[in-house]
Amino acid sequence: MLDDKRFRTLVARIGEFYITDRAMKSAQKKIETALAQDAATEAARQEYIDAVRRYFTGFSREAHAQLRDVDKRLAQVNQVHFNLTAERGVVVKRIEATQSVLEEIERGASSTRG
Repeated sequence: MLDDKRFRTLVARIGEFYITDRAMKSAQKKIETALAQDAATEAARQEYIDAVRRYFTGFSREAHAQLRDVDKRLAQVNQVHFNLTAERGVVVKRIEATQSVLEEIERGASSTRG
């Protein structure tokens, strides 16, 4: 178990999180009250640690799943970017080729009029 100073620091740190989970909010409020009254027993501390572990384990799992989803979407975006860049290169070459043909026709048409 954490010593008193480390435990209080942990409780304060967790208190800075925006927590919407009712069970975790309740556990946080309960331990903060107990600490303020110097009545945080080992059982109360362990109960709090268990609640923190449950909450943050689920939170971590959710965050990792979200990260995998974002990474997958980024890979798709990168592939689209790569494909569009390659397609743009082909279109630019097509424009250059057609433009040179049109310029050649214009030069030929000018010289026959003269």
